[in-house]
Amino acid sequence: MLKIHKTAQKPESQFYQQLKVGAKKLNRKLLFTRLESWATLGVPDLLLADEQGKFGMVELKYTTGNTVGLRPHQVAWLTKHANTSSWILVKQSKKSDDTLFVFKAFDALALKTGGLKSVNPVYFCKSPFDWEKVFSTIC
Repeated sequence: MLKIHKTAQKPESQFYQQLKVGAKKLNRKLLFTRLESWATLGVPDLLLADEQGKFGMVELKYTTGNTVGLRPHQVAWLTKHANTSSWILVKQSKKSDDTLFVFKAFDALALKTGGLKSVNPVYFCKSPFDWEKVFSTIC
């Protein structure tokens, strides 16, 4: 008999699932498309379309401290597209609670070099996350 081994989801994949569940609870008709691009390095994780057909790009990051692990190609892409509807969502998990931060793409370099403490987020909230405010901010 063939055994299938389940592997644990990466924290960013879990964060994506949490984002989808949060949107579903709001009864919004948001369309999520996960992007895995090997051809164009740095493209964000998620293409998001709202009810009016407007698109946005979202980079998802997970951290347990101050550091935001943006790679150089991601910083370059986000900086190049700083004037678009492109966002960085960071979930910070600590022993006592989780915090969700929303940043504009423009903040990518500062987040990479100085971490969460170096940039004022557009929005942040502690768990349980206020998905209505998160999605009204990014779309």
